[in-house]
Amino acid sequence: MTATFRGLRLYKTDTGQEARIVHLTDEDLMPGDVTCRVDFSTVNYKDGLALTGRAPVVRVWPLTPGIDFSGVVDTSTHPGFAAGDRVVLNGWGVGETHHGGYAQRARVKGDWLVKLPDAISNGRAMAIGTAGYTAMLAVMALERLGVTPASGDVLVTGAAGGVGSVAVALLAGLGYRVIASTGRKETESGYLTGLGAAEIIDRAELSAPGRPVAKERWAGAVDSVGSHTLANVLAGTRYGGAVAACGLAQGMDLPASVAPFILRGVTLAGIDSVMCPTPLRTEAWARLAKDLDMTKLDAVTGHATLAEVPALGEAILKGEVRGRVVVDVNR
Repeated sequence: MTATFRGLRLYKTDTGQEARIVHLTDEDLMPGDVTCRVDFSTVNYKDGLALTGRAPVVRVWPLTPGIDFSGVVDTSTHPGFAAGDRVVLNGWGVGETHHGGYAQRARVKGDWLVKLPDAISNGRAMAIGTAGYTAMLAVMALERLGVTPASGDVLVTGAAGGVGSVAVALLAGLGYRVIASTGRKETESGYLTGLGAAEIIDRAELSAPGRPVAKERWAGAVDSVGSHTLANVLAGTRYGGAVAACGLAQGMDLPASVAPFILRGVTLAGIDSVMCPTPLRTEAWARLAKDLDMTKLDAVTGHATLAEVPALGEAILKGEVRGRVVVDVNR
């Protein structure tokens, strides 16, 4: 008898889409040279878009969503991986055009995987997830562009979310003075100062249309919001500063001026986590193992079962998910 495993599948319907927990076999998996036993996944903003159908993230039907997973290699014909290797996957179209992490098994291309550093457990790998790995890429970009703790404050927008929470913890741990912007200032100030933020501002200061250039307030920023917020972040960046943009929670538009770039020499760095080259991914995970305070990560991590994932997809789009959520796909 063929062994079965549980997975969450999205199906196209006449009125949109629906999510179902179903029993699958390895024959239901897509082509790849590595098959993994999945331990954990997580819920990122993009997962919320896929789970709710609010944006056309899913391109193949039916599909197992989940852009992340951590687990153990079961079988492999890829030269870089062997049975028993602990691995993590982020992006590469998984959960969009290829079956993703919301199942107990996954078959993928080995080129999409990264071996987990010894210091990061499979559970903590998904507490980090694409959100935390993206935050690390953003911090590395600011470093490459010369933003140091001595340069001045660094702003983090959407600070109570997944990317923001990890970015605040990383930057504070590296010695930066962090300004955290959140729409939940009254309820999240203690949470953010616990992560290391030195100052909390209300997102309303940044979310409305603003001036082409404003008072210089920060040397760098990690922005996961986009739209008017990113425009105002750029307008308030100091001479020679840099902004790492990695999200679009407010919108994909950028109603900004070229003024910050040509009058203050500001650099806008785009952060792509989906197709990021493997050497940079490996560097980011090595840096996370070294630079992220795992006790702070644990403090911002919640836990969920596979059946709870659809509701979490709705909640993350409403800004109701604080920090990170680890999904145990075997529960």
